Amino acid sequence: MSSPRILMLARADGSAVGTPFRHAALNALDPFGDARQIAWLSEDGMSAGRVAFSGEAVIDDFPYSETLVVQAGSVLLHSAEQTLELGVGDSAVIGRGTRLTLQASPGSWWAFCALNLTDAPLRPGLTWLDPRTPLNPSAAPDAQILIGPAPQCRANNLFDDESTELRVGIWDSTPYARHGRPHKLHELMYLIEGSMTLQDAEGVDTTVNPGDTVFVAKGAPCAWRGSVYVRKIYTVK
Repeated sequence: MSSPRILMLARADGSAVGTPFRHAALNALDPFGDARQIAWLSEDGMSAGRVAFSGEAVIDDFPYSETLVVQAGSVLLHSAEQTLELGVGDSAVIGRGTRLTLQASPGSWWAFCALNLTDAPLRPGLTWLDPRTPLNPSAAPDAQILIGPAPQCRANNLFDDESTELRVGIWDSTPYARHGRPHKLHELMYLIEGSMTLQDAEGVDTTVNPGDTVFVAKGAPCAWRGSVYVRKIYTVK
């Protein structure tokens, strides 16, 4: 396994990213094995990357819990209880054990973050990640790593699996900066509003703008600089 890193998965304008991807299935049951491009795969079951898929897939038992963020085209998710129509910038979670039909228009692709644990309890269902969902006050970064005043932060977990500690939701914050430290969790971020810059241990900056999707692996050295309000979708484990 490679060292934990900051990995840009997708830019809003569709431009190329420097992240290396490899074509591979997450496991033998992966319904998108032929279309999956993996940027990160860890021993604790977390993975991130992209899926380029067009057409229809009928899936009896989705093998893991997966967040998807549509970057191009459109994706329709249909289960017995729900139908979600996702366009560019829309996001949802497919819970482990979901029976669904997925239809994607030509040229569709999405960024993903998945938790693949063979012994995890089933969490069937679809969860739409409403970008304007109401938020509740949440803790600011630790005072000892902040540069300047503490920000005001809010969050709302829309998908929360206590058994695996996988949480997906919406977070926002007033501007702030902090020193670099190893990232406490694996985290996929899709930026809804604002802009921020992440910096690795070598001083390389990754600026994230609205519509961009980035993944920070657990343990990756990461500093944060932001001069404007930000709002993002997150998947953490």
